[in-house]
Amino acid sequence: MDNNSPIPMLDLKAQYLALKPELDEAVMRVIESTHFINGPDVEAMEQEVAQYCRAGHCIGVSSGSDALLVCLMALDIGQGDEVITTPYTFFATAGAIVRMGARPVFCDIDPVTFNIDPAQIAAKVTKRTRAIMPVHLFGQCAEMDPILEIASKHKLAVIEDAAQAIGSEYKGRRAGSMGTVGCYSFFPSKNLGCFGDGGAVVTQDRALADKIRLLRGHGSHPKYFHKLVGGNFRLDSIHAAVLRVKLKHLDSWTQARQQGAAYYTACLMKYGLGRLIEAPKILQSRHIFNQYVVRCDDREGVREHLKKEKITTEVYYPQPMHLQECFANLGYKKGEFPESELAAVTSLALPMYPELPNAQRERVVRGIVTHFEAAGKLSRRATA
Repeated sequence: MDNNSPIPMLDLKAQYLALKPELDEAVMRVIESTHFINGPDVEAMEQEVAQYCRAGHCIGVSSGSDALLVCLMALDIGQGDEVITTPYTFFATAGAIVRMGARPVFCDIDPVTFNIDPAQIAAKVTKRTRAIMPVHLFGQCAEMDPILEIASKHKLAVIEDAAQAIGSEYKGRRAGSMGTVGCYSFFPSKNLGCFGDGGAVVTQDRALADKIRLLRGHGSHPKYFHKLVGGNFRLDSIHAAVLRVKLKHLDSWTQARQQGAAYYTACLMKYGLGRLIEAPKILQSRHIFNQYVVRCDDREGVREHLKKEKITTEVYYPQPMHLQECFANLGYKKGEFPESELAAVTSLALPMYPELPNAQRERVVRGIVTHFEAAGKLSRRATA
């Protein structure tokens, strides 16, 4: 790759080409079997993901968004209920709660991790609270012990939104396995991604697993006899077959991401950017770096300069949930969650995928350096 080649946020083609024979064989096996919905590959994938995530049960579903939705359905959370969660997250977190007729009660984030601040949760609990929904954002687990303690004290469910965090750990426990249920997304851009939309739910509770499995197929068992009103949340067999191939490589990809993140951080320090760019902090144990997200006051300036250098960046997320137009009826106002609002205007994701060479990571950092040098915020002596 030459020094002028575009640097994308993610290169799925590089991953596909590295696994092409295995992936092509897996897809063709499903096509030839004609087991397109559920079937042997879905069952095998569920067993393998449950083992990997250290959970008793796994149910493959149609997306990470539907994973959240079906968990709320299984826990009978609905009209008049409240679910405590973070406003700094992807839309599906809050959207699933509202779709069930419940109210998302937002709680600000810890500025170090971008995850929900457990010190603020207890004050949010009311007689209507039914669950806490922490999000393990960017591949790092939320501070789960105090969250689980609050949930136990008030008899609340804990729904882990682990869409970006499969394989991440908190004090040796895997994301998704600690709460009542854990929800994963297998969207193609995730650390473990399929060939379209896909997701999974894990739980240690057999009865709850059985209920979720029933709900994902319109609440039908046996066929055409409906015990519950469910939905079509089934996972396609082709996606399951792809996930089975990729799961075997997930730990090596995670290691490559961790090494890449460490290289990014070292480069930021090497070029004297420490006072201008805040690198991510790694807490507890295993951060899988679904994204490598930095903070800087001049985010848009940095982003525009990198764009000119053919370097792609992304903003997660430019508007927190409490300020979204569709949630205006919830009554939240600007200024209520200052840390989430600050993260929304200062955070910037840099290119991150296992196959990205360190030379390209250094080019990203040097692009940031040249922007700050041109702005007179960084002396050439500091980057020598």
